[in-house]
Amino acid sequence: MVLAIDIGNSDIVLGGYENDTLRFTSRCGTDRRKTADEYALLFKGILELYNVSPRQIKGGIVASVVPSLRIIVQQAMERLTHATFLTLAAGRKTGLNIRLDWPTELGNDLVADAVAAVDRYPKPVIIMDLGTATAVLVVDKKGAYLGGMLHPGLRISLEALSVSADQLPSIMLKAPERLIGRNTEECMQAGAVYGCAAMLDGLIDRLEGELGEPATAVITGGFAPLIAPYCRREVVVDENLLLNGLYIIYKKNTPPAAEQPDRIPLVFSAPMWYNQCYK
Repeated sequence: MVLAIDIGNSDIVLGGYENDTLRFTSRCGTDRRKTADEYALLFKGILELYNVSPRQIKGGIVASVVPSLRIIVQQAMERLTHATFLTLAAGRKTGLNIRLDWPTELGNDLVADAVAAVDRYPKPVIIMDLGTATAVLVVDKKGAYLGGMLHPGLRISLEALSVSADQLPSIMLKAPERLIGRNTEECMQAGAVYGCAAMLDGLIDRLEGELGEPATAVITGGFAPLIAPYCRREVVVDENLLLNGLYIIYKKNTPPAAEQPDRIPLVFSAPMWYNQCYK
């Protein structure tokens, strides 16, 4: 089994792949204070929950938008499984043509999203990742990553509203009962959910106009199941897009089992390599 681990600002998502099939996924909170040993115990419990022994793990890959946790989680998994875990960093093979001014500024999570989308969906593709931030990515018909846009995520937006407006409470983010709210909580929920869906609909229209042709629209991220039903444009919900992208990248950077040495040296990025793309 191969593990793909995505370390986000709010959550860590783990997926187990066996024979190119995603067998399980698990989500836990991101805790910047935990040590490698503490994370090892946490992941041991998760594996046990899905009846997976650490000895079954042959390797894995870690992507992180929290720099301080990337090596900590990698060390935790290697101590637990005694297998090699790659980290997604500059210099890894992805096969993705990144057409940005500064390609290495592209987040690990977005690289994995784009790799999976290019592999699975008709191009061009518009990817909308609804997490701590709302990221919109654009891949053209040749599979090149053109760029995109970033927007405050749903939870951040609601928290900012509550903090900045004295009379607005903190509320639970959930599907609104109606479009036109009848109390403060309903108004905030409707604004967040319908507002996000309408924004995505409008962006798809504008981006297709910029591309000059229809595109496949894919929604992923923690809030994808909440928002997708309220979109008027046809969208594909792919909750495991990022994990699938990590697994594809893992296979591109790992020789076949018969060719693997007992231990693959770890590769770390360095400032002098920042002019390299994820290719």
